[in-house]
Amino acid sequence: MPTTTPSPTYAPPPSSGLSVSVGQVEAGLGHRASVLTLTNRDSEPRKVTGYPDLKILAGDGSPLDVKVLHETSYFAPDPGPRDLTVQPGGTVLSVLAWSATVTSGDKHTGAAISVIPVPGEAAQTQPLDTDLGTTDTVELSAWATEIGH
Repeated sequence: MPTTTPSPTYAPPPSSGLSVSVGQVEAGLGHRASVLTLTNRDSEPRKVTGYPDLKILAGDGSPLDVKVLHETSYFAPDPGPRDLTVQPGGTVLSVLAWSATVTSGDKHTGAAISVIPVPGEAAQTQPLDTDLGTTDTVELSAWATEIGH
């Protein structure tokens, strides 16, 4: 009897609270990046500080052993953690970047990401193909009002 491997469950972004959406993967010179957009779908302003809590997930939904560095990447500077107020309908951005470099060892690929936008919020899982090569490392910028600021 064949067995099936469970896969991550992708729900649409929440229609209330803080909602995370994932942009398409941009590529350049062996580097990759995707912009995470956090939208305040509440009727009141929300405070957002620091970095999203992010995990790279395998095709079966299990977290991969990937180091998440809070730093500037090839695609975007890291403005560092700041206190931001996101108005209803407003957004803030974070850039997730990685290198597809292959040196020695096994290549790893993620199928999704799990993001907790701010402490106390539920994790949101979205599909995102990440060809991590053999680096097993990603860079993540802090939430900001625009990329580079």
